[in-house]
Amino acid sequence: MTLEFGIRERHEADRLVALALMEDLGDLGDLTTQALIPGGQDSVIEIAAREEGVVAGLPVAETVLKNVDDSASWTSLCEDGSKVQSGQAVARVSGRLASLLTAERTCLNFLTHLSGVTTLTRRFVDAVSGSDCAILDTRKTIPGWRHLQKYAVRAGGGTNHRIGLFDGVLIKDNHIAGWESGSRERSLADAVLSARENTPPGIPIQVEVDSLEQLKAVLSASPDMILLDNMDCPTMAEAVSIRDELAASVQLEASGNMSLERVADVARTGVDRISIGALTHSAPSLDLGFDFMST
Repeated sequence: MTLEFGIRERHEADRLVALALMEDLGDLGDLTTQALIPGGQDSVIEIAAREEGVVAGLPVAETVLKNVDDSASWTSLCEDGSKVQSGQAVARVSGRLASLLTAERTCLNFLTHLSGVTTLTRRFVDAVSGSDCAILDTRKTIPGWRHLQKYAVRAGGGTNHRIGLFDGVLIKDNHIAGWESGSRERSLADAVLSARENTPPGIPIQVEVDSLEQLKAVLSASPDMILLDNMDCPTMAEAVSIRDELAASVQLEASGNMSLERVADVARTGVDRISIGALTHSAPSLDLGFDFMST
């Protein structure tokens, strides 16, 4: 699938870049650069990886540079989603040195974080290589960064879960607790049927279960997906067998306590999807830096 930095991502990048530069420059601008760097001095700088990883966020970093100085030149030396080695340049920028220095940290903040998300995603995707299991993100994203972080997951070979509450139904334990608070006894299957009846056509319906008994009960309502919450691998393998027997078209998603050490075993149970909040909320930054080429 072709990776696209689309309208939603560009809109979010424009908004976040403007905010980032405003908080960095304030009313007075880059005082250090203003004090030390002559306005007419030009330079060429390469942005290079300091460690092995997968890069993402190059269009965002270019947006930063162009917002600081639209006369500066940006050349990407690879594409988002490319694996890079330590020392490998990912972009070359040229123009007024004062502008490059002013843009440096904000460019790197976007690049290192998004590349970290992409790198961690690729590690999980590689860990389940050879299976038919997809690696998904969650809604556990930095507020305001959701489209960019989910773009970074796609750049790493992952799959996006629902973008927000508006494009998918996911019935979790707190929903059930509130829904069952009435006097009439209701089942998980009833919840799925009610959600389908009250949701626009085409919206996927997913429900969370934490036991095989709940799984059996809800399969009769044929939700699109069932989330297996915090189950061990033998239990998930049994859940797959039950699904195959009772409702083979329903997809099973594993979630909870996923690690690189465990994810391959989870994929081997036969689940269709594994969702991992850590892809966006705990990804370590990829180390990238500015290297002077000439002055």
